[in-house]
Amino acid sequence: MKRISTSNAPAAIGPYSQAYITGSLLFTSGQIALDPVTGAVVGDTIKEQTEQVMKNLGALLDAAGSSYNQTVKTTCFLADMNDFAAFNEIYGKYFTEKPARSCVAVKTLPKNVLCEVELIAEV
Repeated sequence: MKRISTSNAPAAIGPYSQAYITGSLLFTSGQIALDPVTGAVVGDTIKEQTEQVMKNLGALLDAAGSSYNQTVKTTCFLADMNDFAAFNEIYGKYFTEKPARSCVAVKTLPKNVLCEVELIAEV
């Protein structure tokens, strides 16, 4: 296994790693809308926060030598399923190859953000 760590994505806010490669697969921890430099939540709307989540995932994909198009599975967590359409609008700009996906509503996310996404990708 190889741990992936980059300053271009937010540092872990708990006892976990940003991502790992095992075999030919990248597994990321869930990414929320944090600025990698300040650690502050970026944006107040689902669209703004989803954009930041995608940037954070992109940084991890890049650090691992992978890409959005090599993503095979995502798991998405929304604080409010009423945000589903707006979330999908941004998500779809990045995941054009349409990986397998689960999307669920949860009661609360870290730092009270509106969404969190983790992924598995080929490297």
